[in-house]
Amino acid sequence: MATYSRAETAERAGTTVAQVDKLVELGILVPGEGDRFAPADSRRANLAQTFEAGGIAPESLAEAIHRGDIDLAFMDDPAYERFAARSGETFSQASVRTGIPVELLMVIREAIGSALPTPDDHMREDELLVLPLIELELKNGFRPIMIERFLRVMGDCARRLAETEADVWRSEVLGPLYARGLKGAEIGIATAELSEGIGPVQDEALLAIMHAQEQHSWTSNIIGGFEAIMANAGLQSRPDRPPAMCFLDITGYTRLTQERGDEAAATLATQLARLVQRTSVQHGGRPIKWLGDGVMFHFPNPGPGVLAALEMVEGVAGAGLPPAHVGLHAGPVIFQEGDYYGQTVNVASRIAEYARPGEVLVSQAVVEASAGAGVAFREIGPVELKGVTGAMQLHAASRAGP
Repeated sequence: MATYSRAETAERAGTTVAQVDKLVELGILVPGEGDRFAPADSRRANLAQTFEAGGIAPESLAEAIHRGDIDLAFMDDPAYERFAARSGETFSQASVRTGIPVELLMVIREAIGSALPTPDDHMREDELLVLPLIELELKNGFRPIMIERFLRVMGDCARRLAETEADVWRSEVLGPLYARGLKGAEIGIATAELSEGIGPVQDEALLAIMHAQEQHSWTSNIIGGFEAIMANAGLQSRPDRPPAMCFLDITGYTRLTQERGDEAAATLATQLARLVQRTSVQHGGRPIKWLGDGVMFHFPNPGPGVLAALEMVEGVAGAGLPPAHVGLHAGPVIFQEGDYYGQTVNVASRIAEYARPGEVLVSQAVVEASAGAGVAFREIGPVELKGVTGAMQLHAASRAGP
């Protein structure tokens, strides 16, 4: 195992040698043979610095440790090796070395949930691991604005996962131990085996789910590309009665569930699931999958699909949920392993994104396939949709009058 000098430990922890000396004097850090420090000592020093920034002086922390109320030995657990140390390279130095614009490099720090750094701040060791990806993307012509978008989305998704992981650990592991009166080293001992075992399998599960999501997204890209090629070659024909894909999104659903807590979120999810399942099936369709704040549906006949969408928007409002907005598009789709792919699916999703709260928007293809369905349409004009080539004629749907 690598060991570090006082100066190296201070640098890795983002603190000063004087602060490391003080932590040694207080017994918070204990150097080994030759006055060398273990990697975990950098983590302990960084944690002590965080405590101090929060108003807990090192002297108070040391007293709590000596009394046995808390114990920082858990930082030796292999699971905490993912707590990255500060590297010896600044953002500006890494920019010169790699050729990556420093402004793009600093987005990495924001993506992991920290404040925007300065070019002279030192990068973390985990941040350095992101550089090869950015280098490869830039080398292959990726636009910096899209790389930044990808970094921010990765960071946001990882933040939500990490926060939920911490909530689960607190409620299912730490909470019961606190309730039993355990403290300090006792908690570390009680959680050591689970902590060591759960990390690797959780990482494998996370990567497996990520790869499964990539399979869906990549398949959609492949099919979309093939559809375009076949259409240009005149090899793709429009079905006589095209099915409709429908996307229903709940405005602010994620924020609402976070504000109301887990129990309320589960209740809301159950209400929504019951509502959309019943309504879609009554009109000949079915929900295909849940997508964050909404649901994707397939309707063999577009007309009943529009009716179902109107009823679901009304039902969502009646259930006290935030307002829903819906988009529908009709056209050929490809079915594989319970999921639907193709340009029709992508356009329906973009229409839903464009719709305002409480609104059901449909494409011209849906209007043409919905004669006699008991719905009315109001033309809202050609609209430019994100990711869709050319303007689309959209219509706002409503129930037909008597």
